[in-house]
This record gives sequence, structure tokens and C-alpha cells, in this order.
Amino acid sequence: MKSITWLGILIALAAIVGLAVPVFTTSQTRNVASIGDVKIQSTEQSTHVIPVAVSFSGLILGLVLIGAGVYTNRAT
Repeated sequence: MKSITWLGILIALAAIVGLAVPVFTTSQTRNVASIGDVKIQSTEQSTHVIPVAVSFSGLILGLVLIGAGVYTNRAT
């Protein structure tokens, strides 16, 4: 298979995951204060939202790239 087909497959799979799990949370730990050997740390959680329009656009782009890869493979 051509590399354009593999790229289309990866983009389409990422879009499907984005549609299945549109919201995810990440956490980050950072040092707030440090006095000698004593460290005070804070863990902050951030929520990220993947817009549905971005996921659908990625799915369409992936399918177009897969189709282009298959079409150029048959033409040769």
C-alpha cells in the first residue's frame, strides 16, 4: 500500500477515536514552593474537548486519502 493510504487510515482512526471519546482529562503536577528538602506540589487537572466538526472533518479527510491511495494503486 502507498503511504497516502496509511496516512488516511491513521487520520480516520484518530477521527473515530475523537468521535468516541470527545472529552478527556489530563493532570499536571508542578512545584508550588520549595524550602530546603521540603517541596509543596500541586496537581492541576485540565479538561480538553475535541469538537465534533473536527472529528467529522478528519474522518472525511481520512476516507478521501484512502480513496486516493487505492485509486492511484489501481492506476499503476
